[in-house]
Amino acid sequence: MADLVVSLKDRIPAERVVTDPGVTAAYARDEAPWAPYGTPAALVRAQSVEDVRAVVELCAEHGVPVVPRGAGTGLSGGANALEGCVLLSLERMNEIIEIDPVERLAVVQPGVVNDDLRKACAEHGLWYPPDPSSSPWSTIGGNVATNAGGLCCVKYGVTRDYVLAVQAVVGRGEVVRLGHRTAKGVTGYDLCGLMVGSEGTLGVVTEVTVRLRSARAAERTIVGSFPDLQTAGKAVGAVTAAGIVPSALELVDRHVLRAVDEWRNMGLSDDAEVLLLGRTDLPGEAGEAEADAMVRLFEEAGANWAVRSTDEEEADALFEARRLAYPAMERLGPVLTDDVCVPRALLPEMLTRVEAAAVENDVHIANVAHAGDGNLHPMIIVPADDEAARVRAVRAFDQIIAGALDLGGTVTGEHGVGLLKRRGLHDELDPAVVALHHAVKAALDPAGIFNPGKVFGDPS
Repeated sequence: MADLVVSLKDRIPAERVVTDPGVTAAYARDEAPWAPYGTPAALVRAQSVEDVRAVVELCAEHGVPVVPRGAGTGLSGGANALEGCVLLSLERMNEIIEIDPVERLAVVQPGVVNDDLRKACAEHGLWYPPDPSSSPWSTIGGNVATNAGGLCCVKYGVTRDYVLAVQAVVGRGEVVRLGHRTAKGVTGYDLCGLMVGSEGTLGVVTEVTVRLRSARAAERTIVGSFPDLQTAGKAVGAVTAAGIVPSALELVDRHVLRAVDEWRNMGLSDDAEVLLLGRTDLPGEAGEAEADAMVRLFEEAGANWAVRSTDEEEADALFEARRLAYPAMERLGPVLTDDVCVPRALLPEMLTRVEAAAVENDVHIANVAHAGDGNLHPMIIVPADDEAARVRAVRAFDQIIAGALDLGGTVTGEHGVGLLKRRGLHDELDPAVVALHHAVKAALDPAGIFNPGKVFGDPS
């Protein structure tokens, strides 16, 4: 390992290679509790594609794993260090290279923070839609790695829907450009799309070209209070059945609201068991009609009350509470977050199964969900240093995944597989499909160095 570090410093500026254990330890894992991680041989804070190329080339020569990472906000262990690996941090590659208002695209480095890109686009009257709850901190590179979604993906889609092209370092250090800047492009296989959601297992993305949309109209907010999760789930199904596609439809339970209020003192009411937060961004009379229809559907489904918010500040506070759900719950102890997605019509049944897992395993589960597209994020809170509770939490986590698969769902909607959901992946995909993935991995990563063991690794 000492020779590897010397070679790294020979190929890239020495100050970008870090071996101080106090520093490398801070980069060795993401936010997933109990996902295993090792001690890296070195951390490289890359500042250019040439830095990345040099690292990949050297690691391929020596058979050393490369683990790319951005802000470390992941929840599945996908960015966790492997023993003796080179951690490749892309946080300093944070330049917005270009915003083209005519072609409606932006070219950015992977370390650009999601919200920073959105603010820069707004100055041109443009909008970058993918908005994970971690958008104030997470980076575009990490969003690409996990195909992140967010609050507005129910109407506007996920990261893959906006990535036009990438530059990446693959194989043994080859720098390639995949995709197109043009609105259309079907030359060859969609290798660009293949990189989105690959969790760093096929190469290192060093530049991303994303499509943009025109700035949207102001949103109207609808809030409904429900007596239980199942009734809220029925309201989501009613909205879907009515053909309404809201710009957001989020579920938040009282545990989350209370935790956020205790942390930030936002004055949120916790009288309701469950809140549904809906939004519509249709302009003019169409928006008025859609907002009124959502209120009516909430009421007909069994809401305690449903209203259109007339206080923009209050409405923004509720959605801010939704975004703060994970860090607020994390203050109470380690949080194991599931990420299952089921058909929207089966959302009430899936929520019932989440509650059953909590009772059966004697664990506390708080619930938030991108309810509009059936993507649930049950958060299992465990007291610190309670090994018995940790075992029960992991069992509940696995039961929720099994329940989602039983309902025709998937193990992950946007957080990625990483380390925590490898068993679920093998339960979800046929062996022949897994073999296809391994073949793709072997073709793009012949040296086997890119984030090995993640996603398709041994699930045991």
